[in-house]
Amino acid sequence: MYNYLKEQLDKFKIPFNNEKIGKLIAYHELLLEWNKKFNLTRIVDNIDAVDKHYIDSLAILKINDIKFENVKVIDVGTGAGLPGIPIAIFKESSRFYLLDSLKKRVEFLNEVVNQLGLKNVYTIHARAEDAALNFQFREHFDYAIARAVAPLSILSEYLLPFVKINCFSLCYKSKTAFDEVKNAKNAIKTLGGGNIKIINYKISDGDIERNMVIINKLKKTPYLERFYINNKSAYRV
Repeated sequence: MYNYLKEQLDKFKIPFNNEKIGKLIAYHELLLEWNKKFNLTRIVDNIDAVDKHYIDSLAILKINDIKFENVKVIDVGTGAGLPGIPIAIFKESSRFYLLDSLKKRVEFLNEVVNQLGLKNVYTIHARAEDAALNFQFREHFDYAIARAVAPLSILSEYLLPFVKINCFSLCYKSKTAFDEVKNAKNAIKTLGGGNIKIINYKISDGDIERNMVIINKLKKTPYLERFYINNKSAYRV
């Protein structure tokens, strides 16, 4: 696993050292150990994990629009800590807050933080919609990120309330990104989002296509009541 991980990091031109790779492998070993107790991931093969978990998470570091230096980041619906933990290992100057609603997953994340000595990582046990109402977290972060959580129209509701004005939500998406953006534009505008950019890239030696949806927040997110008309999401301020 070490050699393959090093090879893929080299291909993406992501700077690393033995300490960072060691922490990433230690995280992987903890993930597999805890996965025996309760479901954290379906990907248990080492090579697949490098491609679909770790390189997928870290590819964001090569996007010029995004700088993880001395910023505060919240990973919403982090699950097993992806993408937050790999990025935190590689970007020690920034602070990462991992939010998840399931207590057992948060217990696992706390174990990872303690075992790896990640002094720049904190955990939050809460539902995203509840945490976003807390003055400690609302419009408090430079970046709100999420990977494989929900369609963009819903994901924007989770992320944008956490983001400061003139900062960004970052959504890991697949080929569906362009359709999701089209369907989410009204919701994004209502929630305070402005310019939307989609960055395309490939992982696993070009076999897997990914898109990063970057949403710039231009104004405060109003406190909204969500309701439905003919099974379609709508909002009331």
